[in-house]
Formats: sequence, structure tokens, C-alpha cells
Amino acid sequence: MNKVDNKYTNMRVEFHILQSFPVTCLNRDDVGAPKTAIVGGVTRARVSSQCWKRAIRLALHEISGVELGVRTKALSLLVANACKEEGASEEQAKTCGDKIERIFIKESNKKTEDNSQEESEETKTDTLLFLAPSEVKLLAQKFKEVNFDANKLIIQKDAKKQAKELADIIGKSKYAQTETLDGLDIALFGRMVAQAPSMDVEAATSFSHAISTHRAVNEVEFFTAVADFGQEQGSAHMGTLEFNAATYYRYVSLDLGQLFETLGHTDEFFSKAVSAFIKALYIAVPSARQTTQAGACLWDYAKVLVRKGQGVQLSFEMPVKAKDGSFLKPSIDEVNFSLQKKEKLSGSLFGKIASFDFGIDESFSIDDLISSVLNAIKV
Repeated sequence: MNKVDNKYTNMRVEFHILQSFPVTCLNRDDVGAPKTAIVGGVTRARVSSQCWKRAIRLALHEISGVELGVRTKALSLLVANACKEEGASEEQAKTCGDKIERIFIKESNKKTEDNSQEESEETKTDTLLFLAPSEVKLLAQKFKEVNFDANKLIIQKDAKKQAKELADIIGKSKYAQTETLDGLDIALFGRMVAQAPSMDVEAATSFSHAISTHRAVNEVEFFTAVADFGQEQGSAHMGTLEFNAATYYRYVSLDLGQLFETLGHTDEFFSKAVSAFIKALYIAVPSARQTTQAGACLWDYAKVLVRKGQGVQLSFEMPVKAKDGSFLKPSIDEVNFSLQKKEKLSGSLFGKIASFDFGIDESFSIDDLISSVLNAIKV
């Protein structure tokens, strides 16, 4: 990151979110049970960071119309379809797609009965690539410039050198430089390409795993289903599902300097990107078991800080105890008390620029919060 040219260097927006859910299973483990963690010596309900990040990616498109990047191992098909849109024939498109895909494929060799080496027909894709639509389109346009002769665009024979050629092409694109904020999710959540490190994108966001602020124990639901047709008496099917209920603490940090750098230092798209992210962060809920254990709960409370310096997350190491039948109120008190204490202890290093409380004043909507954050980060 160019610290001289980037006016948002070391500036971040931090979200300390409290969100309560009734009977739900927002994030399942390998046996279908709600995920948990031991914090402060007691079991807490947990939702992994990657689970909530996927929900936010989808919400970016649904709420703000963001053209999402594509995660795929079927790179050949993705590139071929883009080439056909640029006028390539079926054969030309497949050749171009295969040329790009083979850069990221490890082909296994197997010995024949006479011990000679023969190339296996089976290939194994080594990389789950994350590409913006504009990057795929740019690649197809470059193939078109050489009349879809794949060997004229990717000239080198060595896979590493081919990856460098591809990275040089992709590197010319800019994220979110359209009205639909094309590829904003790549800028927000990052990308790593081992074969072509210059294609790496540093994530502008940091997410903690959401944990319950209190002790939480998974419970088991026994259910039955009755057949509508047939002569069976009683249940036609029986089963069990695990669930829990919890007030979660979520910590999310948006590195404004990194986002501004990835978006190419463009103020117009930068403001739109911050607004789209906050909207998605507010509305997104993991999709697990939404048809049987709907969890459509929005934020109950959020302390939003605009700061300069190191991120400051709360641990909730001491589980809160219910007060008047609620975990939310003591959780809100703990968030505010802990942040005030950390601010006092950190002194000038805390670097607070602005602070907002969401969820207390009914006249302060999510739109008001977004406007307030955008005003606070103006440089």
C-alpha cells in the first residue's frame, strides 16, 4: 500500500454488534449440530466468520446490485463462455478456456505396464479461483485481439511464467469501477493465488467468529412426519435436529486504507462501496435451516467506531448473566463498559475519530448510520 498517496491509511470502521436469535441452527458442524466454542471456561454458541461472510457476499448483490466475483474450479468453462460472447466459435472458446485452466491444473502421470510415462487423462484442479466479471471479460477481449489464438496471448511454456502472463493481464483491471461495483467482494474479502502472487488481493475486512455473550447449550428437537397418502398408521418418518438460542457478539473491522487502495483511490466508488458493505452487514443472516428454524433477526445493538490504529475487539471472556430474563441488556452494558475501559487504557493510541450507537434511538436508522459514517471518514 502506498502510504504517501493513500489518505485513509491506518483508518478503520469497527462494528461491535449484538444480535439475538431464538431457536436456530445458523452454522452447522460436520454432524449437523450448531457450532460451539469454549470461551471463559463455558460453552458458547458460535457462528464461523466464513459463514457470515458468505451471507454478506450474497447480500451485497441482493441489496446493492453488486456484481459478485465468481469462485470456481471450472475455469475453462468460465473463460470459454466469455470468449463466445466476444464472437469466438465453440472450438476457439474451448481452446482459450483450456489454455487458461491448464495454468492452474496439476496433471498426474501414471506408469503403463511397460513402465513408460504416459500423461493421465485425469486432471486435478489445484486452485479455487476467485475472479471478478470484469477480469473474465478483459481476458476474453484480449483473446479476441489475437483472433482467439490462445498461443499468441499466453506465449510461455512454463506454467509459472504463464501465470505471470495472466497476472499481467488481470492486473490491469480495477475493482468496483462500475455502477454495479463489479468485484467488490474480492476487494472486501481478499484473494490468494499461489501460482500468481501478483494476483493476490489483500482483504479490506476482518471478521471474528460470532460467539454468544453467555453460556449456551445445544438442545435436541424430536420431530415426526405423517404421510398424506398410504395406509400407514402414525409417523412415516422420525428424526432429530439440534438447535440453540443465543445473543451473539460480532466484531467486524473495515480497513478503509486497504479498500481505498484496492479500488484505485477513487472517491466516488469508495463511498458507494462503504455504503453497500454496511447495508449488507446489517441485513445478512446465514442461510442454514431458514425454512424450519427461521432466523431473520437484525441487529439489536451496535457500537460503531471510526478510528485510527490497531483494531480493538472484545473477548467477552466473562459470560454475562441474564438480567430480568434477558441477555441483551447486560451484553450492551458490557460492550460499552469494556470499550470505555480500553479507550482510557489506550490513551492517544486509541485514535477515536467518531462513535455511534445504533439500536437505542429509534429515529437513528441504518441509513442515518451510513450517512454518519461517511461524513466521519471524509478526508
